[in-house]
Amino acid sequence: MHLAQLNVAHARAPKDSPELASFIAGLDPINQLAEAEPGFVWRLKGGDGPEDTIEHEYGDHLLVTFSVWRSRDALWDFVYRSGHLAFMQRRREWFLQIAEPYSVMWWIPEGHEPTLDEGMERLERLKAEGPTPQAFTFKKFYDSSEAAWRPAAAEARK
Repeated sequence: MHLAQLNVAHARAPKDSPELASFIAGLDPINQLAEAEPGFVWRLKGGDGPEDTIEHEYGDHLLVTFSVWRSRDALWDFVYRSGHLAFMQRRREWFLQIAEPYSVMWWIPEGHEPTLDEGMERLERLKAEGPTPQAFTFKKFYDSSEAAWRPAAAEARK
C-alpha cells in the first residue's frame, strides 16, 4: 500500500499577484526536493512549467498539492525534516487560515494513481465524519492494515 495525501490552500490573492510571488518562486525548488525524496512516488502536476499550480473549481484561489508516498515516515520526513518545513512555516503569508480540515491522507494500492476528485471526496469525508481509516491526518493516523481500500465513491454507497 502507498499513502495518498491531498492538501488544499485558499490563497490570499491570485497566483500571479505580488502577494504570492515568493510562494510561486519557491514551488520548483520544493517540488524538486519532494521528487528527490526516497519515499516519493508521484504528484499531480498542473502543467509542465515550475510555476504551474493545480487549481480546482471548488473555490476561488484554491490551490492543491496532491502526492503519493511509500509510507507515513517518508511523507513525515519530507514535510517536517526537509527544506519543506521552512517553506510551509510561511504559509500564513500566502494563504488564509481556515477552521476546517485542509489536508487528508488515505491508503491506496501500489500502482493506483488517485484522481483529484477522489482526493476531494476524501477531504469532504474527513470534514463530515472526522478521521476514519479511509480519511485521516498525521494527528489521527491509521495504519494501512486498518484501511481496506475502496474508491471513495464506493465507500459513500455503503
